[in-house]
Amino acid sequence: MPDIGYKEQFERFGPAYRWMLVIAGTSGSVSAMISSTMVNVAIPSITGAFGVEQGLAQWVATAFFATMVASQLLNSWVIAALGERVAFCSVLIIFSAGAFIGATSETLETLVAGRIMQGFAAGILAPLVMSAVISVFPDERRGFAISLFSVGTIVSPGFGPFIGGLAIDTFSWRHMFLVPLPLVGIALILGAFLMPHRKFSLRNLPPFNWTGYILLVIAIICIMGGIGNGQRWGWTSDRTLLTFLIGIASGTAFVISQLHVRNPLLDPTLFLNPQFTSAVILAFVFGAATFATNYSVPVFVQMVQGFTPTKAGMILIPAGIMMMMIIPVAGWISDRVPNHLPIMLGCLMFTLAMYLVSDADVNTTFWGIALLIMLSRSGHGIVKPNMGRAALASIPTEKINQGVGTFNFIRQLGGAFGVNIMVVILEMRTAFHSEALTMTQTAGNPVSREFLHKVETILNEAGVAEAVQQPGALNYLGKVLYAQAMTMGFQDSFMILAVVFLFVLIPAWILSRANKHVVARQLEKKKAKEEKALAA
Repeated sequence: MPDIGYKEQFERFGPAYRWMLVIAGTSGSVSAMISSTMVNVAIPSITGAFGVEQGLAQWVATAFFATMVASQLLNSWVIAALGERVAFCSVLIIFSAGAFIGATSETLETLVAGRIMQGFAAGILAPLVMSAVISVFPDERRGFAISLFSVGTIVSPGFGPFIGGLAIDTFSWRHMFLVPLPLVGIALILGAFLMPHRKFSLRNLPPFNWTGYILLVIAIICIMGGIGNGQRWGWTSDRTLLTFLIGIASGTAFVISQLHVRNPLLDPTLFLNPQFTSAVILAFVFGAATFATNYSVPVFVQMVQGFTPTKAGMILIPAGIMMMMIIPVAGWISDRVPNHLPIMLGCLMFTLAMYLVSDADVNTTFWGIALLIMLSRSGHGIVKPNMGRAALASIPTEKINQGVGTFNFIRQLGGAFGVNIMVVILEMRTAFHSEALTMTQTAGNPVSREFLHKVETILNEAGVAEAVQQPGALNYLGKVLYAQAMTMGFQDSFMILAVVFLFVLIPAWILSRANKHVVARQLEKKKAKEEKALAA
């Protein structure tokens, strides 16, 4: 088959081609984005199905995000090597295979393997689709093309938990993985005809910094693995320390290697700029907070408040809609006020929201939590465009592409680490409170004695044998204590998020000082140009 570019496709399909390609591309990318958050409402079901604790079940979510982050760096090479059509169809097939593996998995390890396949496909799919959509629109309409793509990527993760919840309540958690496949099928059929095509040749593979990529992947896997398993392995155990040591050594070797290659995956010299570094720190923390709350809120309302998966998924929808409405306004504001002002406002809004959420318990209403999550997402929506603009404003024109890639990579990496760290904090604080509450349960505790007496009375009235009444009451007391400890663990986790965002105001303040220097340099250049013009 001869090479087929966008020009040939326009000649074949006419003006409708660009919209057909938009439907094909967004169908695939929306499927991936839905799958990225859909599994969050299934964590309680997965813990029960495989008999594991939440710390292990969270890898079903974390594995997807971590693999997606790593595979994004492969996107350009995969397209250059395979061409848009083969790359697009291949990753959709890999994504579908991962979905079937997830739906039929008999062990947690198999399920995580399926999610790794889906995350790998999603990481390549999103930038591939965005590039294709932009390519078929003229320069004056590319802003509109980007907005079309952005709406899908922003809204889809918010609806993912709701769609997953519906699947779980209607069928089972396994069927949840199959829900996006009809969209994948549409994307695959259309993509096979609409995507540009080029011949593949093993002898003409483009160069790629495989050494740096492997070092980076090892660093991510080891550091996340150490964090995620430290509570079980022991934070000072040889296994944990060795895992962290390998991760840190690989990360250090990666940075050094990127300083000595012609086309680095990530350019470390960008971090010598304080404005860019401050913006990237903000991006990491906001990415972590967004993914952490997307994960923890549905789990909290199911495990603490007893919400159904569908109701738990619905709690994030108003926040997603709010964020979609705020981002365009925030983009308009970013062109008219110094970036650090809306960034600091957004940080304070997120801090306030998490502080208020940290007081939530079994009695908090659906809309009580939903409104607070809307407040937190409003803060994120205000920060997002200003953060990106601040990061790229200080980068030389010739390094814009590297800057965009680095910024997006760090933001997504923050999301992967956010879920990982949030679950560890929750495990540690729940264990702490469980131990503290258990120590108060002595024979001299009048409240506990009265509680046990009431439970024994209820069991007696229900006709339960006398020999079972006291053990049954004690078992129920243990469950009540653990439920309370878990509630307090969630509350502590949300409070820690609030405190972290208070400290994030520091890089935001550095950003304001760096911005003043940038403005001063721009004024100096403008003044020098005017003086030169007058002299001429």
